[in-house]
Amino acid sequence: MEKDLEKADSAAYDALRQAEQETRHSMSGDIEKGNDYVALPKPTDACHNNDGNSSQSETITLDENEDPTDPGIQPVHIRTRSRSATRDSKTSVPSPEPSPVPAKDPFEVTWDGGDADPLCPRSMGLFRKWFIVFVTCLGSACVTCASSIYTSSYAGMNAEFHCSEIVATLGLSTFVLGIALGPAWSPLSEFYGRRPIYLGSFILFIIWLIPSAVAQNIQTMIIARFFQGLTGAAFLSVAGGTVGDLFSREEMQAPMAFFSVAPFIGPSIGPLVGGFINSYINWRWTHYVMIIWSFVIFVAIFFLVPETYHPVLLRNKARKLRKETGDDRHYAPIEKMTKSIIGTVGNALKRPFELLVKEPMILALNLYSAILLGVLYLFFGAFPLVFEGNHGFNLWQSGLSFMGLFVGMAAGASFAPLWGSIRSRLMVKRQHELGADAPVSEPEDRLPSVMVGALLVPVGIFWFGWTSYASVHWIVPIIGSSIFAIGTLFVFSGIFTFFVDTYTMYAASVLASNAFVRCSFAAAFPLFGVQMYHKLGDQWASSLLAFLTVAMLPFPFLFFKYGKQLRNRSKFAVSS
Repeated sequence: MEKDLEKADSAAYDALRQAEQETRHSMSGDIEKGNDYVALPKPTDACHNNDGNSSQSETITLDENEDPTDPGIQPVHIRTRSRSATRDSKTSVPSPEPSPVPAKDPFEVTWDGGDADPLCPRSMGLFRKWFIVFVTCLGSACVTCASSIYTSSYAGMNAEFHCSEIVATLGLSTFVLGIALGPAWSPLSEFYGRRPIYLGSFILFIIWLIPSAVAQNIQTMIIARFFQGLTGAAFLSVAGGTVGDLFSREEMQAPMAFFSVAPFIGPSIGPLVGGFINSYINWRWTHYVMIIWSFVIFVAIFFLVPETYHPVLLRNKARKLRKETGDDRHYAPIEKMTKSIIGTVGNALKRPFELLVKEPMILALNLYSAILLGVLYLFFGAFPLVFEGNHGFNLWQSGLSFMGLFVGMAAGASFAPLWGSIRSRLMVKRQHELGADAPVSEPEDRLPSVMVGALLVPVGIFWFGWTSYASVHWIVPIIGSSIFAIGTLFVFSGIFTFFVDTYTMYAASVLASNAFVRCSFAAAFPLFGVQMYHKLGDQWASSLLAFLTVAMLPFPFLFFKYGKQLRNRSKFAVSS
């Protein structure tokens, strides 16, 4: 009899644990299939009482910028079942109770039929969605091209303004520093949508390009360049969200890969375009061309790119319903938002630095990506030294030498399906190991591209440096720069997606911290790059840069192996 009771208690205990796991798995799946912005934090430690029972609750937070102390913000508590079972007691196991599901407000405006709603951007035709992505990619490339095209105007500008090249380089650094502050603009889209940010950004960007074109001294140029970067960064800070507005998670891989390469294509083609301009006409046409390009982008956005931010479109739909029905009870979720613009912007500025200090994975990977972007911008000064000094290139030929970076970036983007395939295989392998019903995803599955890129980057830099002798054909160091570019794109794309998967609730803040650190390094490296190449020589200066990337190489491999443990200890990252 005693053995029978013990078996019965054990069976009940196992049944209860299985039911709880199924409930939690179902709840997690429902959340993941629903709103992309909903995330489930790690449960806190259970509170134990004397008889061995334990209970815990979980909170779903709808927005990373919401202040939990704000009385207008009400967290949604989902209570899980109390777990108790002892083999020595004869207490009966309570039957599991379903979690309460709040009734949907019939006056809350949502998409009718989900993404199939004609007003939902995801219901647009495939051609139109890709065209919108193409226009925003051209805008991103335009802003980042403005950073590097400036370097080709040094000779003419310095002669007119009677300034040294290091002073002229400040114009490059201040532009990139302005971009570093760009994430401060992104919270404004929560209130006004994407389209007003796009239009306002490009109008201000064009306005600040004009002083560069007509400047009469280097001081005006440096100040104008900073505000060009700052206003152009507003576009960059919200453009990536457009892809998520238009495509579901299952469709997002190709358009996101296309969009991700655009900000890196811009700096690669800048010296190429600028080299031809400054070889044949006045250096001021460098900025006139950028004004024309920016104005064309502005017109294209004004007439061809609609608003795509879902909460704002739902607000427009609610207003239309109230007008048509005369019933003022219809509302969109954004209309119930109690956050202030100042508070949201302040939180957006504070949290990236908090994450940077408290999360070792964020700090290490931000530092790694910052070194890579710093090297890329340092090359804008190093390439002319190598190819003009060792191979006798003129200005436009020196600009063509940057085609290696362009081709490498484009080639790197074409590998996106391969990384998706590798991730799928890792998920299926984990499914078999755990005996799960479906493939199991972990954020570390995004790191293989970073690991391969971490190996290619130093190879490319060493290759470029030690083949830069005048006796070696010029195509050989250009091939080395292509290898560096491929590895750099692998690293960036993998780090960005890893951050989004690991810090789901705080993805915007994590990417903002990454942008700030990256652009700070990109602003600093050009200021000492030319002097370093003069002092150390082309070979050892390049080797010093390569050794920096070698020092950072182990981190992707360490996080691939130990990332799960680090996530489980973090209060910001998702847990396994």
